[in-house]
Formats: sequence, C-alpha cells, structure tokens
Amino acid sequence: MKKIIYADGQSLTIEDVVQVARYGAEVRLAESAKPGILESRAVVERLVEAGKPIYGINTGFGSLQNVGIKKDDLETLQRNLIVADAVGIGKAFDTEVARAIMLLRVNALAKGFSGIRIEVIETFVEMLNKGVTPQIREKGSVGSSGDLCPLAHMVLVPMGLGEAEYKGKIMDGKSAMEAAGIPLITLKAKEGLALINGTCAMMGNAVLTVYDAMVIEKSADIIASFTIDAMEGVIDAYDPRVHNARPQKGQIAVAANIRKMLEGSRLVTKQGEQRVQEAYSFRCTPQIHGGSRPAIAYVREVIEIEINSATDNPLVFPGENEAIISGGNFHGEPVAIAMDTLGIAVAEFASVSERRIERMVNPDLSRLPAFLVKNPGLDCGFMVPQYAAAALVSENKVLAHPASVDSIPTCANQEDHVSMGTIAARKAREIVKHVQSVLGIELLCAAQAADFRDNTKLGKGTKAAYKTIRKEVTFMESDRVIYPDMDKATELIASKALVNAVEKAVGILD
Repeated sequence: MKKIIYADGQSLTIEDVVQVARYGAEVRLAESAKPGILESRAVVERLVEAGKPIYGINTGFGSLQNVGIKKDDLETLQRNLIVADAVGIGKAFDTEVARAIMLLRVNALAKGFSGIRIEVIETFVEMLNKGVTPQIREKGSVGSSGDLCPLAHMVLVPMGLGEAEYKGKIMDGKSAMEAAGIPLITLKAKEGLALINGTCAMMGNAVLTVYDAMVIEKSADIIASFTIDAMEGVIDAYDPRVHNARPQKGQIAVAANIRKMLEGSRLVTKQGEQRVQEAYSFRCTPQIHGGSRPAIAYVREVIEIEINSATDNPLVFPGENEAIISGGNFHGEPVAIAMDTLGIAVAEFASVSERRIERMVNPDLSRLPAFLVKNPGLDCGFMVPQYAAAALVSENKVLAHPASVDSIPTCANQEDHVSMGTIAARKAREIVKHVQSVLGIELLCAAQAADFRDNTKLGKGTKAAYKTIRKEVTFMESDRVIYPDMDKATELIASKALVNAVEKAVGILD
C-alpha cells in the first residue's frame, strides 16, 4: 500500500516531497485546508463583482498593471497569461523534479492565500496520483516573479495544451488528460497567476537536492572511512580530544562517524608505526566534511520554511480586515542564496574524495600495485576513473559560481531585481550528481584496495561498506568495461542503500 501524503500548507516535509516525487506516494488535499481555500476564493469573487481594480485579477500583468480588463475578458486574461509565459527552453526536467514542482504548488495553494478554486487544486492532485506529468522545460526562469515560465508549462497540460508524460510516453496535454480520465480546467479570475507566481520550480529542484545532500553527508563519511581503513591510515587524527579542542559541531560529528566506522579494524595504524601523520585528504577529513555540514543545515532550514510558504502574488487575506495585497513573496532570493551555498558546500565532498582516490591509485603514495590492478602496464586498472573524477571536480568549480549575485531587469524595468534562484537550484542539483559519481569511484577504489590488503581485517562499519559494494561489483582482476561498475556504485550512494546497510551494522551515524 502506497504512503499517503496530505497537503495542508503547513506540515509538508522534505521527506514527504521525496516520497511523492520519487516513489509515487499518493497525495491528498487535507480537509483542514479546504475552509481557508474557500474563504480566499470567496474574497476574489466578491471583489471581482465589485469591480475594484486588483492586480492580476482585472488588470494587466507586470508593467501593464494599469491596464484595466473587462469582466467578460477575465478568463481570457488568465489563459493568455499561461500561454504567453510558457516560453521554456531546453529539455524537460526529470519526472521526479516535475512531480515535486506539482506537489509544492498544491501545498502552497493549500495555505488558503491564493484565491483559487478547490477543484483546480484537486486537478493537480489527480494528475500526481494518476501519473500525468507535464513536460516542464528547464530553462527560462529568472526566479522573479517566481518561476513564471516553467510553472506555465505545468499549467498548460490541465488546460489541454502543452505536453505530458503518461505511462512512459510523451503526448500532447489534452491526450494525456483524456487517457488518465481527468477533466480539463478553465481558469477563472486570479487562478492563472496563483498557479505560476511562486518559487515552486526552483524548489522542486531544491528539495530533492537538499535531500540528496543530506545522504551525501553520511555517504562521504562512510567512504572516506573505508579508504582510510584500506590505506592503513593513521587513526590518531580522529581522537576526540583533537576535535573537542576545536568544538566545531560538524567536525566533531564527522570524527565520531569515522571512529564508529573503524571500530575493530586491524588495518589502521598508530602515528609513528608507518607514518607520523597523513596527508590532509585523510587527516583533515573531519575538518573538510565537517565544514560543509553547517552550510547544509542552513540550507535545509530555508527549504523547510519555503515548502510551507505562500509565494504567489497578490495574496488574499479573508476575515474582518479582508484584503488582497500585492507583495513580493515570489522573489526567490532566500532559495537562490541557499542553493548557491549548497552547491559550494557539497562540491567539497568531491574535491577531497578525488584526492583520496589519487592516493589509492598512485603507487608512490599507496604502497599498493599501480592503479590498483595486478598487472599494471598490461592493465590500466583504476587509472582513468581518477581522470573522470578529476573532470567532475573541475566542472563543479565552474558550476559552484553563484547565480544569485547576478540580476537582469525584466518587464520594462518593473521587475528590476531578480534572483536567478532556479539557475542556482539546477546548478546545485548537477553538482550533487557529480559528487555522487566521484564518491562512487572512491568506493570502488577502496574496495579494490581492501582486497589487496586483507578485507577480513576491516572495521565493523567499513566491512559493511565492503560487503555492500561487493554484492554489486566484483574485484577487478584485469581491465574490463568499468562504467557499469561506476554506475552501480553511484546508485548505492544515490539510493541511500550504502548508508542504510552501514547503519544497520553500526547504528545511526551522526
């Protein structure tokens, strides 16, 4: 039985979004949200009848805000907004990102500040549950006024326009809706603006990326520990006294994870036995990994708040002081800065991982066969996977340049500062994928190195990591097509299978 996720505008979590986006959890609009939705819609309808000029309801958009729209044209106004804004460029977002975008929009509308009808929200809920996924093009949003362009592509489909994926096939929006048995919608006053004026496209990328970054935190500690063990690393550097002397929480947590992973190891050494001290990529792993942790925690807090925020404009406030107010909650700056920060923080996991890979494959540094293969020269072994890791690390340096420091005015200078938040989120997501791949290469190298040592002497946690990768990838006796092995190792990280297997053996890591 599928898990049910309730969208109430108040309590949706990162993990809930992942359940819907990746694993097909069922979505329902919470009953508790419906009174507020109805009240805000009633406000819109009363004010439309009164003929009072209200932005985006009976006026033009952006710099055309002072152009009045006749009552008979209000539905046309909303339709025109969607078709005019659907100017996306490039390929479509992955299915999981598009599903996350839809859920986040449903949850934002469920807060009851958007003036939209319940049946419109329920249409998107039904699309999620029946697997109708709009083809939302990746590029074209500047992150203010929200993600107009990508969200317009989302809204085209229930209007019978655009394109959608349904049961593995791409088809026109109308055909997809008919095949799924979902009635098309006609947008009424305010509804088009309510659907596209918000941060949900950048957030669809951001939520999944933050979740993956939290998995990477533990995965990186696991894999680094595995490498330290396989390389007979000097364990003294992880002594709690060292880290308590500089009480950075992230550093302390990583050192504790490494000690837990290496418990019982008969491969690790004490300082002076083989080496007095290690290179920084080993000795400073707690400081490097730990340095990223507070940044990821900050980003998580921003994203958790944004998940349950009303980000469209104008906002509708029912009650005694009934009002529709134009503000700026659509501006993606909080998300943009957070996702730029996340990209930088996560990139460091790959940067130091590649250096540990180099130390394993370099015979001058490892005291192992060159490139971790029995017959170096005849075989290249893990020589070129290190190249691939280096390429990804180098590309991350370009991707980590912040998007949020840029702004280009739009809409005849009415929208004169924009966030570029969707670009920041897309870049961070790409960096995360690269980091997963680099860590996957390190995981393969650590397993190969452990087999050249004595894998029976591994620590409690590192042995669990070894068994997990060896269920998928065998020892490399001689050169073979290796990219499938790399893909399998990466998937163990991305799916959280590695973390789950290790935590089953040693308990929950910090």
